[in-house]
Amino acid sequence: MAVSKEADTLRALYQSWTDQMVANPGLTIANLRSMFDEWHQPALEPENVTYKSEIVGGVEAIWALPVGADVKKVIVYTHGGGFAVGSADSHRKMAGHLAKALGVTSIILHYRRAPEHPFPAQIEDAVAAYQALLGKGYQAGNILTAGDSAGGNLAIGSVLKLRDLGLPLPGAVIAYSPWLDMAMRGATLTTNAATDALVGKPILEAMAGMFLGGTDALNPLANPLENDFAGFPPLYINCGGAETLQSDSETLYAKAKAAGVKTALSVVPGMQHVFPALSGRAPEADEELARIAAWYRAL
Repeated sequence: MAVSKEADTLRALYQSWTDQMVANPGLTIANLRSMFDEWHQPALEPENVTYKSEIVGGVEAIWALPVGADVKKVIVYTHGGGFAVGSADSHRKMAGHLAKALGVTSIILHYRRAPEHPFPAQIEDAVAAYQALLGKGYQAGNILTAGDSAGGNLAIGSVLKLRDLGLPLPGAVIAYSPWLDMAMRGATLTTNAATDALVGKPILEAMAGMFLGGTDALNPLANPLENDFAGFPPLYINCGGAETLQSDSETLYAKAKAAGVKTALSVVPGMQHVFPALSGRAPEADEELARIAAWYRAL
């Protein structure tokens, strides 16, 4: 499937990371974090969006504040990076584009990362930030959770934890290329192995090991696919048709739909993992943002 010239920016970045990891198998976690903070490069800076830093619920965070946004509505955004790399800084622009498209604000969490802080530290931070927003007067229905890859896992898993705690649930959940199955059972891990420039079983196994820290790969809060989604908020899922984690999105969609959740799945042919990282640059990403915005307005 042909993709735009602009979209190839992401594939090229991923391939450069893969090449570096293959050439230097002894890269430290600090080296990897420095490299993956280049994730900000494909997205262009969203116009008319300002930022500020704040501690929310004990969690470092960056606010993305689009001009004219409804300040009563907020996205709690959890970044990707296998629970170990990536940061609020690397995902600031992507979250800013999403907030602008939806006409709301966003708070991008710099949650605690593995391996220093294994599961469930990441879920705890997302829940703490959500509770702090409730304490600030935000209505649960005006909060969304969103995230990409491992952050998509957290955007979903934190809501499952909120449900366990009996707390009011957010109004919607948006997951970009979520990495959900810590047991790695998806068929596309094999069938899309040749087209995904970044994500393969070896990197997933390494990241899962750091994240789980001995926790069972089928723990329902670490592995959201091991859940009943009855009563879950409206859910939008997207992924690229070239990525190995496509099966995770498809399985989530099937489980949520079977539970009666208002859910949508967008699989964009030829696109790489977390292709909304191209927001503002590639037509495929901007068209996807428009679809998400239309879905959100129709809720």
